Amino acid sequence: MLLPWYAIEGARWGAPALWHGVQGKPWLFALFLPVIAALAARPWRMPRMRAGMVLMLAGGIGLLLLLAQGFLFRHPSITPPGWPTQPGVGYGALLVAAGFLMLFCLGLAARGFCRGDAFVVGAIGLVVASIAAFVFFPIFVMLESAFRDNAGNIAPAAFFASFFDRSVWGLDCITSSLRCGVAWNTVFLAVIVGAGSTFLGLAFALIAARTAFRFKGLLRVMSVLPIITPPFVIGLAVILLFGRAGAVSTLLFDWFDIPRTRWIYGLPGVALAQLLAFTPIAFLVLLGVVQGISPSLEEASQTLRARGWTTFRTVTLPLLRPGLAAAFLLGFVESMADFGNPLVLSGNYEVLSVKIYFAVVGAAHDQSRAAVLALVLLIFTLAAFWAQQKWLGRASYTTVTGKGDAGLPVPLPRGLRWLCYGIALPWAALTLVIYATIFVGGFVKSVGRDYSFTLAHFLAGFSIEMGSRGLHFTGAAWPSLATTLTIATIAAPLTAAVGLLTAWLLSRQDFAGKRVFEFGTMLSFAIPGTVVGISYILAFNVPPVELTGTAAILVICFVFRNMPVGVRAGVATLSQIDKSLDEASHTLGARSATTIRRVVLPLLRPAIVASLVYSFVRAMTAVSAVIFLVTAEYNMATAYIVGRVEAGEFGIAIAYSCVLIAIMLAVIGLIQVGVGERKLGRRETVALQGAA
Repeated sequence: MLLPWYAIEGARWGAPALWHGVQGKPWLFALFLPVIAALAARPWRMPRMRAGMVLMLAGGIGLLLLLAQGFLFRHPSITPPGWPTQPGVGYGALLVAAGFLMLFCLGLAARGFCRGDAFVVGAIGLVVASIAAFVFFPIFVMLESAFRDNAGNIAPAAFFASFFDRSVWGLDCITSSLRCGVAWNTVFLAVIVGAGSTFLGLAFALIAARTAFRFKGLLRVMSVLPIITPPFVIGLAVILLFGRAGAVSTLLFDWFDIPRTRWIYGLPGVALAQLLAFTPIAFLVLLGVVQGISPSLEEASQTLRARGWTTFRTVTLPLLRPGLAAAFLLGFVESMADFGNPLVLSGNYEVLSVKIYFAVVGAAHDQSRAAVLALVLLIFTLAAFWAQQKWLGRASYTTVTGKGDAGLPVPLPRGLRWLCYGIALPWAALTLVIYATIFVGGFVKSVGRDYSFTLAHFLAGFSIEMGSRGLHFTGAAWPSLATTLTIATIAAPLTAAVGLLTAWLLSRQDFAGKRVFEFGTMLSFAIPGTVVGISYILAFNVPPVELTGTAAILVICFVFRNMPVGVRAGVATLSQIDKSLDEASHTLGARSATTIRRVVLPLLRPAIVASLVYSFVRAMTAVSAVIFLVTAEYNMATAYIVGRVEAGEFGIAIAYSCVLIAIMLAVIGLIQVGVGERKLGRRETVALQGAA
């Protein structure tokens, strides 16, 4: 009745629904009917179960009316001729939708859903509605085109022809020298990257949590550096090192007469770049899991005279299974969805994400084929999700309970410790060389031709001049950097909040449709960024929700694209925390919201750090999704860098990447200090580990 009902471009403040209803949109008055009917029934005087039914009917009917009005009276290009149309929803419509949703959730709680906990039911309703609106709906709009031809007509025969095409599922590489289908190429690459990133991440996590290694801080920085870099920049550095004219290739040819080859273009190069990019995700997930293992179990094993390796193999490693499964799943899905590295390095090794991209923006524009290939990605993601659940089974991995826990983590066996050093230290050295290459590229005139020192690239993007009215940021890159920092700062805490709340619901609550709900949280992670960006344009370019060209669509895209990392990290950490802690809080009279704030969140600090760091960094470095969503007003850093690369200005692109890396390192440090570490009431480990 007060807030603007429609979001009208150029209008600072629109009219409310009452005004629009009087001015020729009488269907808006129907939204008052469910509320009036519920008030007339006076549910506060009814028995709890009957009152719950009244609230459910009021909220459900209100939501259905709102959705029906939004999708019936849409854009002139969609609505049948002669029908009235309306703009996209505004603040008033969003508030009414949220109100109807909460009425429905209160009704469910009154009828005993989730033991009648209104906070839990409301949280489930909010997350489900958000995922439905910003994950399922855009993907549905995109996949709907798989069953249509390029003229927009329904064509199931064309769908089956594209889906079962030999170029997708062919196995010619097994029986001949021909290439396999793009689907098998993608799966093979994803398995390599998922297993490799999990293995490397575990080595880093064990060194960071279970050894007295003197340079842990440097090792952590080296392991996290790749996650704070635009993917194609890592690919570019790999080419500058290992390409035909790369530094390493040149040295090998000059010193050992090893011929130059193009081995880096194809599966080896893409796998190397993706391992560099995605190992930090596995490290961040596994570090919290390793830190959460109770020392009492390992001490009990030693008391029974088990050796160090036996204790690790029979006690520690089985307790790491949730973290290992989460790390592998994230690496697998990230590899399948990655776009930047294959675009630069894949050569003749075709993968789904690049095929989808060229199906959309290539000369042979084929939106239907892009949707079919996206559906193939969904199938593989569902299979990976199912395999993870089967591997974990119904076993319990709880190690953090309400009992006193003052034990010391068992030091790693000598052989395992040196194995971790042998794996992690060379990888950290390679990471250091990759980043040295990136930083050098920003301070030389021309990478590969003229290595004279210069600051011209930084000055072109980030020059500052002193004028009569103060400082003037005259560099061409300042507007995109300011927009990127603003969007990332807004999106990161929202992503962490939604992701960890979802993880808590999945780990602590049992409700109908839980498996489908969990898969829905991973859906956006499985779809390539190019498909996400295009689906958002198709879904939100016309009413009822018009977001294209606004900052909101960028924030929403980042929140729901990066949310799965917070979900998986939270689930892996919560699987170690005994539910008796929550139950004790409820027994003492605390509600669910208080329990989350006072009991669960302090124990979730590793997952909070992982979620905040990853979501902020991905918002700063994402390429594939935002390339379709940016505008002249809201241009992101990565889109600006891609533009410089396309123009051949590699120096400016690398210089901008260096600035982004420095900013993100500072922000990661602030997040670590601000969130802090989880305290489990254990003794300090440094001195004893040193003694060991």
